[in-house]
Amino acid sequence: MNNLKNINKTVLSHDWAKLERIDYDYQFRNGAWKRLSRECYNRGNGAAILLYNVKKQTVILTKQFRMPAYDNVKSEGMSIEVCAGAIDNNDQPLETIIRETEEEVGYKIHEAKQVLTAYTSPGALTEKMFLFVAEYSEEMKVNCGGGLEAEDEDIEILELSFSTVLEMIKNEEIIDAKSIMLLQYAQIHKLLRVS
Repeated sequence: MNNLKNINKTVLSHDWAKLERIDYDYQFRNGAWKRLSRECYNRGNGAAILLYNVKKQTVILTKQFRMPAYDNVKSEGMSIEVCAGAIDNNDQPLETIIRETEEEVGYKIHEAKQVLTAYTSPGALTEKMFLFVAEYSEEMKVNCGGGLEAEDEDIEILELSFSTVLEMIKNEEIIDAKSIMLLQYAQIHKLLRVS
């Protein structure tokens, strides 16, 4: 990028993740250069998965407390989402989502199809999400899920009809972007029927 120079980073916080102020010179389309400053939150990348059952016409979702959503709108603190997790160290997105599926919802999957990749909020977060789909069946259930106590997870598992979750998007009961993207992917690609 020839219209970007003099990038300086200042770490503002490095606790759960890293918050930096990035100062830089940016050249606008009219040719003018301007010094700009943005805060950038780096918590790494993540992976998410929509588990679906064709025979039952159901999906597996999670429900858990999310402090940022609560801080924004108190009534939205309990978030309904697809299974997801942070990509640790040098793990690949697929191995991350296989691990997270077992930890969070108790299903042991061996494969998943990556269908989308998206930045969740590119104006403030570095996080890129790798989005997967996979079929599940009762035979794949290996534990009760709920997340890891060591990671302070307290996850409720929801098995809902596909029609129900599409209504939940319409009624704004599901307002998590990665979940909406995956559920709409399932609808567009007719992974499940809409009754």
